[in-house]
This record gives sequence, structure tokens and C-alpha cells, in this order.
Amino acid sequence: MNIYSAAQLSVLTRLFSATVFREMAKNGRSGLFRRLLEQTDLREHAGTRATVGDIFDFAFEILKVAGHRDEYIYRAAISHKVLLGTHSLRTASMLNEFRAGNCKADLVILNGTATVYEIKSERDTLARLANQIDNYKRVFAKVNVIASERHVEGVLATVPDDVGVMCLSKRYQITTVRDAIDCPARICPVTVFESLRTGEATAILKAMGVTVPQVPNTLRHAVMRDLFADLDPATLHVEMVRTLKRTRDLAPLGELIDHLPASLQAAALSVSVRRVDHPRLVDAVATPLPAAMTWN
Repeated sequence: MNIYSAAQLSVLTRLFSATVFREMAKNGRSGLFRRLLEQTDLREHAGTRATVGDIFDFAFEILKVAGHRDEYIYRAAISHKVLLGTHSLRTASMLNEFRAGNCKADLVILNGTATVYEIKSERDTLARLANQIDNYKRVFAKVNVIASERHVEGVLATVPDDVGVMCLSKRYQITTVRDAIDCPARICPVTVFESLRTGEATAILKAMGVTVPQVPNTLRHAVMRDLFADLDPATLHVEMVRTLKRTRDLAPLGELIDHLPASLQAAALSVSVRRVDHPRLVDAVATPLPAAMTWN
């Protein structure tokens, strides 16, 4: 396999962007995909019967071992090896870019508990990590940092002992350096409230036997915030997980996932596209490469 420059790796990374994914779903083609592909040598390595999906898989194989892996490669690893490997879309759900205090969590898996994964790839620094962990602990029972091999020592020196540390090896294997401690009692109910949609917050209060008084919409946020402040953290966490698994359910994506190459499954789990567009997306991915080179 060739040695790729940082500029070339950047182009390969952009193939997996939300823009390309959404264009294929909406239009059945992606002009950006074609333009990016023209900047690579992937066509030289592809067989005469290669499809768009084959190109994605080939690009992914380069990116996951190149030493310049970005966040998408880490998301894919967690999606494949944890969400779809240990769990399933029927029993677990996943949140992307979920607000937690003044941060956004990279990826959260909801199963029996809520586990957040903060990604520190080869392209990241650890400058914001301590603040991110403080915010995550206020919303999630389990906190993990998944990092490149070169970051592991720095992560261990930065985060408290109750935070899990994982490593994505050069061979694309996830190893656990230290297990995360499940501690729902430490969460902050008010911070949880600020992370939720209004309907989710209302459903949680109802499930916990708390009645939301009828007040003008201008006062509703403050009233609900005060009600959350009085909730038991551990009990709230149970209801938060139960509610979010229902409202952020990924099970309807199961059929789409089955029809996409492994390299694009993480995109399908994190980039929202209309269900009516799923067949168009599948067809675009199955397009023979010569036809895809006419996309505009």
C-alpha cells in the first residue's frame, strides 16, 4: 500500500463527510465524491468492476492504518466493535454530538446505562480533556476516553481513576487500558435537563411521578429545571437512559446498515437522512465506478 501525504489523507477523509453521504441520499449521486476521487489514486487500484462502495472500503482501509486517523475512524471502531459487536441496534442506541454542560460528547452508547466515549485521535490534543471529563460526569454514569497509542499515557495522567481509558491500536483493535466505573449517583440533574429535548424531559418527569404544572411557555423551562433539581440522580439516570433509548432509537436503521459496506455504517448511524432516501443511498453506493465518474 502506498505512503500517503497529509494532503492525500485529508482528501480520503473528506470522502466520509456528511456532505458526501447526504448528497448520495438526496440525489442518488455526489458531485463532491467524484471531485474528491479525482484527487486520489484510488481508481488505479480499483478493479474494472469496482463500485462506489468498493472505493469507500478501499479508502477506509488506508485511513485506519495510516497514522493520521481522524474521528470518523474511531467512531467506526466503536460502532462496529461495541454498538454492533457487543450490543445490537435492537438492545442499544447511540447518540452523536450530545450536549453535556458546555461540551458536546463525541459518542454515547445507551444500553443498561449511559456510557460516553471521548475520542482523542492522532489529530487531536489533550488540551480540553480535563474540562470535557468534568462535564461528562455530570450527565453520564460511565465515562471512557478512547485514544491513539501515543495519547494513552497523557490521558492516564489527565483523567481521574474512575474514567475508563481505551486504545485504538495501529491494527484497528480496541483494547481496554482501564475500565470505567459505573457511577450514576454523581450526575447533576440540572445538567441532564439542559441536555434534553423538552418532550424527553417531560416524559422523564412523568415516569418519575412528577407532574409538570400548567404554566405559560415563557416560564416552562425554569419550572422544569427546578423540578429536575429535586430529582434523585441515580433514579433520574435510569429514566434518562430508558427515555433516550426510545426517542433516539436506531433500530429503524438496521435494514439500511445491512445494505451498506462496513466503511459507511458509522456514517449511517451518525448522519441523519430521511428514511424515504435510504433506497437512493443504497443505489448510489452500488453504482459502478465509471458511471460515478460522470456525477456532477
